[in-house]
Amino acid sequence: MLKRFAGWWLAGPATLAVLVFLVLPVVATIATTFGEDGGIFAPYIAFFNSGFRRTVLWRTIEISLATTAISLVVGFLTAYVVSKTPGKLKSLLIIAAVFPLLTGVVVRSFAWLIILGKNGILNNFLVGIGATSEPLPMLYTQGSVIVAMVYLFVPLMILTLVGVLENIPDDVIQASSSLGATPAATFRQVILPLAVPGLIVGAVLVFTGSFTAYATPQLLGGERQMVMGTLMYQRAMVSFDWVGASTIAAIMVVITVTVVLAMSRVARRLNPMAT
Repeated sequence: MLKRFAGWWLAGPATLAVLVFLVLPVVATIATTFGEDGGIFAPYIAFFNSGFRRTVLWRTIEISLATTAISLVVGFLTAYVVSKTPGKLKSLLIIAAVFPLLTGVVVRSFAWLIILGKNGILNNFLVGIGATSEPLPMLYTQGSVIVAMVYLFVPLMILTLVGVLENIPDDVIQASSSLGATPAATFRQVILPLAVPGLIVGAVLVFTGSFTAYATPQLLGGERQMVMGTLMYQRAMVSFDWVGASTIAAIMVVITVTVVLAMSRVARRLNPMAT
C-alpha cells in the first residue's frame, strides 16, 4: 500500500507549491473581475467596447505572431546548421547563439535604442553611405519592437530545436535521398515532420514570452505602440484600476492558453507521434 501511494507522497509538496504560488494567485486575480455592480461580465464588456483597448489587444497579438513566425524561420535555419556542425565548433556556435541570454532584457533593449535611435549606429551608417539624406524614424514603431523581440527570443528557439534536429538519424535522411527524393522533398517529408515537436515547443515559448513582454515594448514602442503588458501596468500602477488590470490579465491568460492548445492540435495533425 505504501509503495502504491509513494509517488503521490513524493509529488505532493511540489503539487502543493504549484497550487499555492501559481494556480491560486491566477484564480484570485481572475475572480476579482466578476464582482462588479454592472454585471458579472461588465469589465470584459467595457474592455471590448473600447476601440483603443481592442487596438492594443490586436497589436499585441500581431507583434507576438510576427515575432513567433520570424523566430521560427531564423531559429530553425540556425539550429539546423548548428546540429550538422561537427566537434568543438558546434559548442562554440551554441555558446554564440545563447550569449545574449547572459545579459538582462532591459540591457538588450537599451542596446537596440542605441542601434535604432535617430543618431544611432544604423542611421549614422545609412547617412554615411548616402542611402538616406536624413535619419529615419526607426524607434517607437511596431517594426522596432518586433526586431528587438526576435533578438530576445531566437536563442530560446535555437536551444529548443538543436536537440530535436540532432536526434534525427542521418540514415533516415540518406535513405530518403537514395530513394530519389529531392532535398526539398526530404526537408518537407522527413526533416520537418520529425522537427514538429521542437517547433511547437519553441513557438509556444516565443509567443507566450512576446505576448506578455513589458520592458522591450515599453522602451522601444513607448505610448505609440502600447501592448497588453504596458496597458496592464498603466491601469494598475498609474490609474490604480485594479479590476481593469485584472481583466487585462485574465484576457491574456485565456488567449495564451487558447494559442497553446491550438498549437498542440496543429502538432498532432502534422505529426501523429508528437506529444
